[in-house]
Amino acid sequence: MADAQAISTPSPGATRRRGASGAEAMLARLLADAEITLNGPEPWDPQVHNPEVYARVVAEGSLGFGEAYMDGWWDCERLDTLFERIVAHRIDKGLRPSMSLIWLVLNAHLQNRQSKSRVWDVAQIHYDLDVDVFEATFDKRLTGSCGYWAKADNLDAAQEAKLDLVCRKIGLQAGERVLDIGCGWGAFMGFAAERYGATCVGVTVSQVQADYGRKRYAGLPVEFQVKDYRDFEGRVDRIASMGMFEHVGARNYRTYFESARRWLADDGLFLLHTIWANDAYPTIDPWLDKYIFPNGCLPTVGQVGDAVEGLFVIENVENFGPDYDRTLMAWRAKFQTNRAAISAKYGERFCRMWDYYLCCCAGGFRSRGINVGQFVLSPKGVPGGWRLNP
Repeated sequence: MADAQAISTPSPGATRRRGASGAEAMLARLLADAEITLNGPEPWDPQVHNPEVYARVVAEGSLGFGEAYMDGWWDCERLDTLFERIVAHRIDKGLRPSMSLIWLVLNAHLQNRQSKSRVWDVAQIHYDLDVDVFEATFDKRLTGSCGYWAKADNLDAAQEAKLDLVCRKIGLQAGERVLDIGCGWGAFMGFAAERYGATCVGVTVSQVQADYGRKRYAGLPVEFQVKDYRDFEGRVDRIASMGMFEHVGARNYRTYFESARRWLADDGLFLLHTIWANDAYPTIDPWLDKYIFPNGCLPTVGQVGDAVEGLFVIENVENFGPDYDRTLMAWRAKFQTNRAAISAKYGERFCRMWDYYLCCCAGGFRSRGINVGQFVLSPKGVPGGWRLNP
């Protein structure tokens, strides 16, 4: 009887293998809807090196999928195309919500994930990385937001075109004081001071960014303040904010715009450059939340409209979502040329994380699951209507 029981009772390893097989079949069915084949011949087909990945993804969702890639459990020649197909076909909807996703959503409902005490998290995880990572990825000005590719044929030109577009949209004139909310490494402020003769002040939650910008733009009328945007004080003629609103959070949208209105001259203009989602959701993807943008939250166009009601007139909205796909792929191409040096310093797991970040975001924009664009806002409406400066 003992021998018979031993034969009929599966070992823990066999149980895991059977579970993995069931998980593999489940994932294969889901991916087939997007014409993705596990270990298939197409460049967007994931190549699995560790069969435990299937159970990991079923149990942990997108967080497990990304961490398994960082761990080298699977590879994909065209990671960007894989994500384009996954997002376009909403493959995640076929999986049960993971505990990481449930916790994020619950946490967003229970507390303000973008409170003053938590705004520093994203700097510690992402923006306070050594600047060589961003120099290996971004354009020469370290512009950490989407470029404008209408007439550009390279990354530096696309980012300068975007910065110039922002200056023209807000009608920036020499001698005016402009605030950059979430100024990063100072790309916009340096450009506005150099090309338009503006006096600039920016707020950032990253001491590393501020130190870099102060050194790079020494001698120009450019000021960096390391603080939460809610603690800024002063009056300005113009406001710009690029790639920062994604860190504000739905609980704080109204406060953000009330603050901007308090700072801005009555005849001023405010340009908001932000990613937006097609559907309102309280958090971003769990993997991106953990490794890249903690406490991130994408607004919708409707949420922006609601938040500015009674504070600003929406003068113009421009959607150029596909340009972020092109920007991210340009960032990736540059990063790949510098990957050996970054790997030597930070390790290959970091490089796989960085590559995954760039490709998953590129796929999101390419599928049009998310978009990016600009709002031009005025406190009282531009007399005769707003027009783009030539």
